[in-house]
Amino acid sequence: MSIEKTIAMYKEDFDLFPTANEKLEYIFDLGKKHTTLKDEEKNEATYVNGCASDAWLVGECKDGKLILRGEGTSEMAKGMLTLLLDIFSNREPDEILNFDPKKLEELGILELLSPVRQQSLQAFLKMVYSYAKRCKEGDI
Repeated sequence: MSIEKTIAMYKEDFDLFPTANEKLEYIFDLGKKHTTLKDEEKNEATYVNGCASDAWLVGECKDGKLILRGEGTSEMAKGMLTLLLDIFSNREPDEILNFDPKKLEELGILELLSPVRQQSLQAFLKMVYSYAKRCKEGDI
């Protein structure tokens, strides 16, 4: 399934919830599927600088695809990480690099995020695109 189709699937889910609070609850529920990283994977290189709460993102290139794993400390970070990892992980680098992150606005949740949380999203996306570029170049 493409990035766009994954986003469309989540948009359908978000559209089921009429209020902002219900959409936020859905994000928190996604966080219940949240994974954790090994302690040694949580370091300066994987730390998401600019995130409102502590979060780490690990990228590996396997069989020509970028595999992303992450961990966040707040309920919002856990939920957003789960959502974003589902959208961006296990993709060919070119699919990520050719994707316009503005299309994430179609989810209808960005306006629910405080300005600080929107900055967190930008910091996460910056790392995803950096990992994708490095994967394409064979650097990870």
